[in-house]
Amino acid sequence: MKRCPGFPSTPLSRRDFLSTAGGGLGGVALSAMLGGESHASVAAGNPLGARPSPHPARAKRVIQIFCPGGLSHVDTFDYKPELQKRAGTPFDPDGKLQFFASKPGNCQPSFFPFRQHGESGLWMSDLFPNLATCIDDMAFIYSMHSKTALHGPGCFMMNTGFTLPGFPSMGAWVTYGLGSETSDLPAFVVLPDPRGLPPGGPINWGAGFLPAIHQGTAMSVKEGEQPITDLFPPKGHAGVSPESDRAGLGFLQHLNDRHRSRREGNTELDARIAAYELAARLQLSAPEATHLRGETPATQRLYALDDPDIGPFGRQCLLARRLVERGVRFVQIYCGAENTTAKEIRPNWDSHEDLVRDHGYWGRVLDTGAAALLKDLKSRGLLDETLVICTTEFGRQPASQGDSAKGRDHNAGAFTAWMAGGGIKGGVGFGATDPLGFQAEEEPQYCYDLHATALHLLGIDHEELTYYNNGVRRRLTDVHGKVIRPILA
Repeated sequence: MKRCPGFPSTPLSRRDFLSTAGGGLGGVALSAMLGGESHASVAAGNPLGARPSPHPARAKRVIQIFCPGGLSHVDTFDYKPELQKRAGTPFDPDGKLQFFASKPGNCQPSFFPFRQHGESGLWMSDLFPNLATCIDDMAFIYSMHSKTALHGPGCFMMNTGFTLPGFPSMGAWVTYGLGSETSDLPAFVVLPDPRGLPPGGPINWGAGFLPAIHQGTAMSVKEGEQPITDLFPPKGHAGVSPESDRAGLGFLQHLNDRHRSRREGNTELDARIAAYELAARLQLSAPEATHLRGETPATQRLYALDDPDIGPFGRQCLLARRLVERGVRFVQIYCGAENTTAKEIRPNWDSHEDLVRDHGYWGRVLDTGAAALLKDLKSRGLLDETLVICTTEFGRQPASQGDSAKGRDHNAGAFTAWMAGGGIKGGVGFGATDPLGFQAEEEPQYCYDLHATALHLLGIDHEELTYYNNGVRRRLTDVHGKVIRPILA
């Protein structure tokens, strides 16, 4: 395997790590649980210990907002006056095109008015009045496109660079390369939508063939729930005490040592043992990190925590800020879930039937939480070193879906992503779609280019961060990718 120059090229054995860490579960975890020494000495032997960037870095950490379902670029960020001029005319007069799930209907302009904002004069639809006030901090990539119009593969591609499952996610690659600035919280945290998991589920934040310790840790954002499932014993369990924990964990360490001694290089076992060690520390750190009552009333209002519709995503965004403050390297937030329990609205951005209804709902959610996050990070001096990315798996068509005048079909040919903070030049747009927003036309970009740019801002050359697997030296950007330099500060 190969990391960037300057990174250790030979991984520590589990035995070496536990020895350096001071006794593994019994020595490391119990010292945190029972008020022992700090973990400053652990980092030297920790595979997730912080490592310096091999190249100059503008960002230290990443917050990625992912909008499953296919956010419509022509109703949000990609202003198309020509589409307005052709409203109601056949999009495909010859009848030769086939969309993902329908024949093209008539040209359908944005359901929401567009206006220019900020000193940059960039366009944004009225769906996002709060984000519009942040437009001079944001860089838009208008010419994104994907290789698939299927939700699961589209999510995989945007998160891992491949349409097939089994490849490491971006968060896993980043923590593999840079480690974490904290030993008491996971290096890579995922905050799923409270409504459920996204298309493809946990594969979106998996470690693939990287050591399993680099996979994302999902945290619950529902108020009153444990942040991590089964982190604490059942309430009122009489048999649980510090003394019983000490004995039980010491015995578990002994069993782990015996089991591991005959299975060197088993990364899943290593990750599980490390997870138990971290879980013990999390009993102290996770409740503190996820406890929002200490936030000022003004901050809670900024994220609209009391709003029954907007509040859950606002809570995700506020938790993301608290986690990066505490040294978490990569936080991924999901704004929407899988299409499983559609009732009054779609549970994500997949607006086939009624875009005004669905995007109208999710637009308020994303607008409030994302704008609050950008403003909060900026006010605390964190935005300059925190890269914020917002994307989706693909866009939506500029024509109505079949005979329906309300919905839009999937469009792998074009969508918009935006980035802010962490070395990004604000108030700029890059690339372009055709006059109707059907296909990326000027400077088409795949996820590889977005990933290469993010790694570059973290001080990593995307061609140098590799891992040897099954005879191939793999990387996040496969054999593609280039840094999008016009959006860099």
